[in-house]
Amino acid sequence: PPEAVATALDVSDFESLLPNPVRQFPFELDAFQKQAIARLENHECVFVSTHPSAGKTAVAEYAIAMAAQNVMRAVYTAPTRLMLHQKFGEFKASFGDDAVGLLTGDVCIRPEAPCVVMTIEVLRSLLYRGAGLVRDLEWAIFDEVHLQSQPSNNDGEHWGGVWEEVMVLLPDHADFVCLSAIGPNTHELCDWIGRTKRKRVHTISTEKRPVPLQHYLYAAGGMHKVMDRAGKFLSSG
Repeated sequence: PPEAVATALDVSDFESLLPNPVRQFPFELDAFQKQAIARLENHECVFVSTHPSAGKTAVAEYAIAMAAQNVMRAVYTAPTRLMLHQKFGEFKASFGDDAVGLLTGDVCIRPEAPCVVMTIEVLRSLLYRGAGLVRDLEWAIFDEVHLQSQPSNNDGEHWGGVWEEVMVLLPDHADFVCLSAIGPNTHELCDWIGRTKRKRVHTISTEKRPVPLQHYLYAAGGMHKVMDRAGKFLSSG
């Protein structure tokens, strides 16, 4: 039955596993990135859960490159317009100006592009209308899925509710990539997605924190470090 699974692939010999990747990166991929990309190459859905700044965007970029190579379309959504505009700039720098479009409530730039960055409400509208983009859709990328309680518009409509509706409406021929911070209910959420879409969703996560946390106490007009980046408590603080 469709469900969330966390079975790891052997990616120790990644170059042999993917001899002709559709996208090269100027850095060595981490294990979780290799795991996710290998799943994408098999056209399997993934839910990637990591700490901030771990490099989840590399997985999104690979899905976009796959869609472009197959002359199909990819869409990218996120809870905030600030993030949409940021990713629009990043993807243009990665794939070229003509390869990326932007669709929000008040902005429409290259909607015919192979990759379109859009609000979740726009995607929902396109799904209801059966737009041409939906018929050519190969990958739907949902970023920051953990922010499901984030209001998505001025009416207070929550991104999570719209995201659930979009997930239900997403056509069967489209696969998806969910990107999220580490959360307590990742497996339960993926189980719901798997049952809803009748697809197996591979959960991929890493506990590695590329930007280590340091804890400080602000007192007496100064900052006092109480825990270093290795997690050691500093009594002097």
